[in-house]
Amino acid sequence: MRTLVCTTPGQFDYQNAREPELQPGHALIKIRRIGICGTDLHAFEGTQPFFNYPRILGHELSGELIEADQAPGFEKGERVTFIPYFNCGTCIACRSGKPNCCTSIRVAGVHIDGGMAEYVSVPSYSLIHGEGLSFEELALVEPLAIGAHGVRRAGIQPGEFVLVVGAGPIGLGIMEFARIAGAQVIAMDINEDRLAFCREQLGVSFTINALSADVETQLQTITTNDMPTVVIDATGSLRAINNGFHYMAHGARYVLVGLQKGELVISHPEFHKREATLMSSRNATREDFEHVIDSMKKGLVNPKTYITHQVSFEEVKEEFPNWLNPANGVIKAMVSL
Repeated sequence: MRTLVCTTPGQFDYQNAREPELQPGHALIKIRRIGICGTDLHAFEGTQPFFNYPRILGHELSGELIEADQAPGFEKGERVTFIPYFNCGTCIACRSGKPNCCTSIRVAGVHIDGGMAEYVSVPSYSLIHGEGLSFEELALVEPLAIGAHGVRRAGIQPGEFVLVVGAGPIGLGIMEFARIAGAQVIAMDINEDRLAFCREQLGVSFTINALSADVETQLQTITTNDMPTVVIDATGSLRAINNGFHYMAHGARYVLVGLQKGELVISHPEFHKREATLMSSRNATREDFEHVIDSMKKGLVNPKTYITHQVSFEEVKEEFPNWLNPANGVIKAMVSL
């Protein structure tokens, strides 16, 4: 079978490999769609934490179930996606219902090879039914689940002002599920085209360019001087994350979805006086995947809105570097096999 391997930062190579064989407790999937995510882009750039080369990238996936062991309720030939964070099942996180932050987690396309291949083998427990959704929609369940999980971590209440910093695919998903939770969403980014997308495609009422000189004043105006009670970062930018501490209301919750390599530096008195809560949000759980699929089926989310670029598997090596250029307007690139 054909695979696409990121051999070193900035380098992809098509390679031939043996098709995986069915193993106990596993399922074989013929990959049909691959969504390109920030992790893939960062790995190609050489800026992704916890990463080694060579690696087959890709964990936003959908495909056809070829065969499976220990997968009751699943049928050969059905459309499926899967939860690409494989957990041990026995550590403190797994025992506490948080397999998304398992101490021995293996994320497809990050810690182990992912889905830029014709076939993949995954643990049967990770399978998710297609529920009548298209391959494109199913390949977008995982990134949207990341956003849904961050929103669930925040514990958003209807009517709250929620500031989402970063209008990339993950940030857009956060905005969608914050809206579904009843929030008044404020989008912040440095890219005016992305902010226009938030207004025109997602119906976000409030947008702020983070490069503005009066960001805090704009937030005060929008929130009638209260400031946002929830701030969610989806940038992975140290500067943006540190700035976010200044945008919180007293008593606010700050959720970090984006990941960067550096250290956080905050003013303890400013943070302390707010009695603020700081949380990280990692990956997602089956509950989040199911929430996303249910929201898609109800028409609350239109995932195809995000797909701006479509290519075949054989075009990925040539096209991938272009997706790093903001001028090309990529929100979500989708690969077909």
